Amino acid sequence: MDEQPLVKKTAQLPVIRRFTFGVGHVLNDLCASLWFTYLVVYFHRVLQFDNATAGYVMMAGQVFDAVSTPLVGYESDVSGGCRNYGRRKSWHLLGSFCVAFAFIMIFQPCIGCNKQTTVMAQFIYYLPFLFLSQFGWASVQISHLALLPELTTDTNERVGLNTIRYIFTVVSNMLVFIIMWVLLKFTGSGTTQEGLSTSLGPDDIPQFRLLVYIVVAVGSVFVLIFHIGTKEKTTRCVSSLEQSSNSQTRNSTMRWTDWLRCRQFYQVAGVYMCTRLMVNVSQVYVSLYVTETLGLDKDYVALIPLVIYMSGFFVSSVLVKPMNKFLGRKMTFFFGAVMVLGACDWILVGNVGKQVFGIAVLLGGGGSMALVTSLSMTADLINENTESGAFVYGAMSFTDKLSNGLVVMTVQLIHPCKTGCCAACKAFYQTVMAYIPGGAAVLSLVILATLIGTNIGQRRGRDRELNIEGVSQSPTPDNSTIQESYEKSNPVDGKQEELLHCSS
Repeated sequence: MDEQPLVKKTAQLPVIRRFTFGVGHVLNDLCASLWFTYLVVYFHRVLQFDNATAGYVMMAGQVFDAVSTPLVGYESDVSGGCRNYGRRKSWHLLGSFCVAFAFIMIFQPCIGCNKQTTVMAQFIYYLPFLFLSQFGWASVQISHLALLPELTTDTNERVGLNTIRYIFTVVSNMLVFIIMWVLLKFTGSGTTQEGLSTSLGPDDIPQFRLLVYIVVAVGSVFVLIFHIGTKEKTTRCVSSLEQSSNSQTRNSTMRWTDWLRCRQFYQVAGVYMCTRLMVNVSQVYVSLYVTETLGLDKDYVALIPLVIYMSGFFVSSVLVKPMNKFLGRKMTFFFGAVMVLGACDWILVGNVGKQVFGIAVLLGGGGSMALVTSLSMTADLINENTESGAFVYGAMSFTDKLSNGLVVMTVQLIHPCKTGCCAACKAFYQTVMAYIPGGAAVLSLVILATLIGTNIGQRRGRDRELNIEGVSQSPTPDNSTIQESYEKSNPVDGKQEELLHCSS
């Protein structure tokens, strides 16, 4: 059992406030499900983009998102918000408008284009909407995550909020898959059961258009609930000297440059990046795996992702919080990564047929366990330094988005078939589904091993290594609290707290 982060416990939030906070990311989750599960399929099969260009679409969006997240995080930390509305909720509202409009335009045919319009011209047409969608997505994600450690400092309460947040992520994805299954089953073009390659095509544009309309409408309702029910503490901008000299400050003020000198910042970022690769890459290619590799009917394009998220729903709602409480972050994450490795090993068996449901259970359960725990690790890392929490989440998301974009782009570029799908697709998608999530799981465990024996979120100032006014400062023992550390150090000026590092 690993040590728990050193933060002060606070009273539990009311149930209604947990609920309203938890639904604040539903619009993003619904649109993310469309993005990761159906974007490549939509542009390749429905809009008839070639494999490489469909990959460029995904890559462009991921790069825009990767660049936006740390910038949005920094601005969210330093801005004061719209009047007294709150800095986090202001960015959340702006991002929600951008996401809703942009996704409607992305899942529409190119306006003004015809059969003579080149694929590259259509790609350029979609670029502004890709940028707007990812800027908005980053604004909602970072502001929502940064609000979490501001609502409570209790570690178990933070896990609970992350769990509620992930439960709504799972429910959102399940809703998208159910709607998609209904649309394909009863209103889609082509009633033959010949698989995705012959069943989905340009005639299915109305189904995707209707899907995005429903997604945006439902998500907008939950955005309204979040903004009505979630109360954010308004803050005023103060100088770093004021912050460091405030006697109520429990941790020394952390600026974005201080995080870049923190070892745990990179360790936790590595764990989070690998977790997202496990979850997102399998989500992108599971539809193509079940249809092209396993040769299952087009209904499974919705059914298998649905099973993945049903499994994730059970694990995140029932198992994750008690496991984090009794086993600790590191052991809980370990079990999640091992479940994903088990699924990847099962995929290598070959033509598993209907056994894919078992694979889906392991992928969903392991992925949700690892993801919720990695988000809790990030909240632990921030501890009570919420003044720069959005930057931390933005940096984590930067590694996630950029790595996912590069991986998907690479997969599309090395695809053995230039257009459509050929005989080599069967082995290709099996390899992708087995080795990329599996490799990410192994790498995450390697990084996790470097955190053994450390207490995530515990810090020591560089001033402990300096002689301040002739008084030698010694490191605080591992089991002492951050509050005791602060009181003993008794800083004499603001510079002493500006140079802060994390204990290794």
